[in-house]
Amino acid sequence: MAHLSRILVALLLVLIAGEAGPSAAPPPATGPAATAASSASATRSPTPGTRPSSRPPPGGPPPTRLESLGLPQPTPYLAGETADDFRHGANFAVGGATALDPAFLKSRGVATFVPVSLSNETSWFNNVLELLDSTAYEEESNIMASSVFYFGEIGVNDYIFALFSNRTAEFAASLVPDIVAVTRSALTAVIAAGARTVLVTGMIPLGCEPELLALFPGDAHGESGCITGFNEVAQLHNRALNRMLRELRRSHPGTTLFYADIYSPIANLVASPGKYGFGDRPLAAFCGGGAGPYHFDMAAFCGTPDSTESSYPSEFLSWDGIHFTDAANRFIAQALLRRLYNASAMAEPQTALL
Repeated sequence: MAHLSRILVALLLVLIAGEAGPSAAPPPATGPAATAASSASATRSPTPGTRPSSRPPPGGPPPTRLESLGLPQPTPYLAGETADDFRHGANFAVGGATALDPAFLKSRGVATFVPVSLSNETSWFNNVLELLDSTAYEEESNIMASSVFYFGEIGVNDYIFALFSNRTAEFAASLVPDIVAVTRSALTAVIAAGARTVLVTGMIPLGCEPELLALFPGDAHGESGCITGFNEVAQLHNRALNRMLRELRRSHPGTTLFYADIYSPIANLVASPGKYGFGDRPLAAFCGGGAGPYHFDMAAFCGTPDSTESSYPSEFLSWDGIHFTDAANRFIAQALLRRLYNASAMAEPQTALL
């Protein structure tokens, strides 16, 4: 059992794993690299009560991308039973999961899709720890310190479900303090358990999502065509998240906390798609339906009989109005990796930002 992977909690974000070859990936401090997961855009469901597409973005599902980086596939928490099941890591992400508890969101008038929140995923993490502690792996004491934990886009479903529930951007913004607070609690729990390397992803530009653009056609749009108010919610979230991470770095100097800015590369793609080799419809879905400019209609969601596909997915940022295409993932991954290298060269690890 000496070959137990150092990857304890893992879901490699599609944005980072997608199409990035081994030579492009930064080497981990020790052992195989991994990421810890919560709610990532790659697992979002379209709206409460609707089913997600049965097809992943082109280029292969996340396991294929993990293998391209030389990383084993982490086991979904609910699919594992023994410590050996998690020898390559554990994935706690659930499609449609929220940061805040569904009961809290319901009390605020927000409908949710699944009864799973970040607190549930944190409890599952503790369950895996107990399972590993009950075994006799000779290297178990080093698992936490040599793992890399990933928290992906915590709160994205909370904001989107709030908007789907006919709440305003101002209401969605009022959730920021609560979402950042529960994120801090989860990070603190992981650090207390011994985590030494943690990657936390910021919020995407919500106002550039085809699903929201199609569902809120009357909202104010900026020069890029995105909904200004929704993007301001994402920016508010990212500022609050960064403040919280700075506080945690001061409180836990022995843990490296990285912030991954995915807002900027996505906004750059939307503003200048041709500059990066994309087509002239950066806000339209590759696969979907409807007569509008965003090629998004819940009645013709990607994978349903009434949906259609465009000719070249590599020209689009969005696969189905919710998830990114491989081409967009590749661009974002490369942007993050470049910034990671630059930050590592110019700053102390505890303060380096992606």
